[in-house]
Amino acid sequence: MSPRRGFRIEPREQDAARFHRESDHRRLRSMAGALLCVGVLVALVLGMVALRVQQVRLSYRLDALRVTKGDLEETNRRLRVELATLKSLSRIDGKARGELGMTPPGRNQVRLAREFVPGGSGIVKYTVHPSACRDSIHISPP
Repeated sequence: MSPRRGFRIEPREQDAARFHRESDHRRLRSMAGALLCVGVLVALVLGMVALRVQQVRLSYRLDALRVTKGDLEETNRRLRVELATLKSLSRIDGKARGELGMTPPGRNQVRLAREFVPGGSGIVKYTVHPSACRDSIHISPP
């Protein structure tokens, strides 16, 4: 055996020695810390983008609701005007005379009830009329 042979490394062992590295824990720890920092930074940026998108969405919704509110207020105003027009006594009187053929009542056609006339007692006396059946009630003047 030659003295050089003991120091010589076989080619298979050379390949194994070339690819085998000791892991450096400090380098791995610093890389993990850097990845963690980058991950937190990306999460913060994505959170800010999501908040901005939500803000834009809400802004569009608010604008749409303002337009809807304006339309509803205009519709409400028109309906109030229409209601006032429909409740107008002159319109009702015109419809009664024109479409239904009604005329103002004559003086002998109007009778005032005593309980609603000023100075009346407002009390109605209820009595059972003898000729009526038992359950019917006859209103007689006070």
